[in-house]
Amino acid sequence: MPYYIFVTGGVLSSLGKGVASASIASLLEEQGLKVNIQKLDPYLNVDPGTMSPYQHGEVYVTEDGAETDLDLGHYERFTKRSMTKKNNVTAGRVYYNVIQREREGGYLGATVQVIPHITDEIKRLIREVEEDCHVVIVEVGGTVGDIEGLPFLEAVRQLSMEVGREKVLFVHITYVPFIKTAGELKTKPTQHSVKELRAIGIQPDIILCRSEMEIPEGIKEKIALFTNVQKSAVISAPDLEFIYEVPLVFKKQGLDRLIAQRFSFEYKEVKSKWEDIVQTLRSAEREVKIALVGKYVSLKDSYKSVVEALIHGGIANRARVKVIWVNSEDYDEKVLEEAHGILVPGGFGERGIGGKLKALSYGRESKKPTFGICLGMQLMCVEFARNVLGLKEANSTEFDPFTPHPVIDLMEEQKNIKELGGTMRLGSYPCKLVEGTKVREIYKQELIYERHRHRYEFNNKYREPFQEAGMVFSGLSPDERLVEIVELKEHPWYIGCQFHPEFKSKPFQPHPLFVSFISACLQGQ
Repeated sequence: MPYYIFVTGGVLSSLGKGVASASIASLLEEQGLKVNIQKLDPYLNVDPGTMSPYQHGEVYVTEDGAETDLDLGHYERFTKRSMTKKNNVTAGRVYYNVIQREREGGYLGATVQVIPHITDEIKRLIREVEEDCHVVIVEVGGTVGDIEGLPFLEAVRQLSMEVGREKVLFVHITYVPFIKTAGELKTKPTQHSVKELRAIGIQPDIILCRSEMEIPEGIKEKIALFTNVQKSAVISAPDLEFIYEVPLVFKKQGLDRLIAQRFSFEYKEVKSKWEDIVQTLRSAEREVKIALVGKYVSLKDSYKSVVEALIHGGIANRARVKVIWVNSEDYDEKVLEEAHGILVPGGFGERGIGGKLKALSYGRESKKPTFGICLGMQLMCVEFARNVLGLKEANSTEFDPFTPHPVIDLMEEQKNIKELGGTMRLGSYPCKLVEGTKVREIYKQELIYERHRHRYEFNNKYREPFQEAGMVFSGLSPDERLVEIVELKEHPWYIGCQFHPEFKSKPFQPHPLFVSFISACLQGQ
């Protein structure tokens, strides 16, 4: 049976529990331990797949095709672990499972209640990720005090008693605000947050203090006194320039040593792999500006993995990446002129399509490196059909079901689907790269596997005129039925892919497409 670390949050949301959990996991991996991480989300949606990005940020897709919380992206980027459907549990999924079992007679006519039936199901789902690991880190989403999170907190309290309190560690992330008019850091919100947690039977072992600045020793002593933890267990988590500094800040304060002592692991003095990453980011002498053209740019978490993958591409090229956020509904060519490259990410719905098409047209005509992902690739094809082939009414049937030139159309296997959640082409699929193409040169292999999330595809009826006009279908499904990658012959770097390469990029294993894209942008300066 593994050891458990439960991560809770207090005071307010968006404190960075996901990055903190991933950082702890990374530090434990550096100690030679196998770690798994799970996210518990209290909302009643079964998964985030049908939720607006404004509500939830990006939908992260795993290898096995799960639509999950964006924090699973942090888990994969910071660790060696590949996430699965089991690593994200929502209240919707929990209640769905319990109700389904009740309807099937699984409870033998008993009255179904939050305790024990909902909490038992939560515990069962948590224990599904125990296999092949020394430590399981469970991030409890939401904020302590929220009514919807109570069943999850009660479940982890129960589980801590069942596995033995000596095998469990509670980490509470809280907020220590700085009041400028008083010139003081205030501990009262943290005190009340911990009080709320203790009221439901959970005593935190470690307090992670998020703040604008580093927490001074005197404040740590005060927090330790009022929360009943050791001063050494009060860890400062200040705002940082790079999220990849977080493991180093925790390590410097002895967080990994503290956990090792609690679980009786032998502590090893090792140099953290994050030192080189952070040093590369800080010492980068070159800067590259990337115009990210999307309709959700007001909530930057909607494109979290894309931005991180761009940073990874920058690390590989020893360059700093500056993202220029371009709202596709307010297209301004002057903004694109100052950028070194253009990226049009995935998305759904007609809003903002006009701006994306104009950006792609500008990228194609100006010979500026241009990268289209998922919907971005589809719109590359629409723009090409309209402005190169002269098919002025060309479109995707997603936006115009009656277009006379449906260059992008609904996939055959998607046509009779009624339910929206979890029904797209999801997860990892193979792609065969055509010899002599740019992407074959970039990947340096014939067969690749990438993660997908889409319902629409390139209409094969238009392959021949596209090819004759200079578009190359450089990546295809092994049966050659599906177009997965397009590129232009007479362009330094103009590539679109139907999949989401950002989901497989890590700081230490940057995705080859992003590495090549950033390199092309630097060459064009």
